[in-house]
Amino acid sequence: MAAYNGAAHIEEQIASILPQLAPGDELVIVDDSSTDNTAAVIEALQDPRIKLIRSSVNRGYVRTFEAALTASSGEYIFLSDQDDVWIPGRVEAMVAELGHADVVASNFGYFGHTPRKIESLRLRGSDSSRRWANLMMLWIGIRPYYGCAMAFRRSIKDVVLPFPSFLVETHDQWIALVGNLAGSMAHLEADSLNRRLHDNNTTPKKARSLMLILRSRIMLARAFLVARARLRARSRARS
Repeated sequence: MAAYNGAAHIEEQIASILPQLAPGDELVIVDDSSTDNTAAVIEALQDPRIKLIRSSVNRGYVRTFEAALTASSGEYIFLSDQDDVWIPGRVEAMVAELGHADVVASNFGYFGHTPRKIESLRLRGSDSSRRWANLMMLWIGIRPYYGCAMAFRRSIKDVVLPFPSFLVETHDQWIALVGNLAGSMAHLEADSLNRRLHDNNTTPKKARSLMLILRSRIMLARAFLVARARLRARSRARS
């Protein structure tokens, strides 16, 4: 979990996660140098499964997620936002999908505000194996891969990490690139969480400018090449 000034909602999110974790599991939270009492709220919960890492500088959500994923040690690695609510059974359902795929992405519901039309797009299980169609629609921006609804196996961690140095947004689409290029992506049609919409969400709330869209598409094209190179290198190392 990446946390930043999330004191208002983070306790509710953690309360939805911990009951789904086994005693030997972990909840790694990297606090991105919050200016509120986020860290104090987390520490007050006093659960041994929570591993809080405080960043001395604000690095932004992409590098904060990278730090959290790097610090993780479990077989199954889930991404989590600080202000959503996990639906009971989420871990079990997604781990089941990871029995036959390296990366899984699920659907999710919303609360707080009404989602925009593009935020209402849904994943279909039948599209899981359509990797080239998934990659093209990801690049266009109409395949709904959201980090808060994703998990991956530890076996692919060496390809996912480190994030490319030029990646300044859409770490979730980077992970989906890796999963699809590996031919090991699963779409879970069921909702696995409820996503809170509020004024401080990092996801853009309005249409982006043409320049920002172009920059994002170029970045994803570069990420595609990096992911392909890493997967090929891993394949050569194993042969």
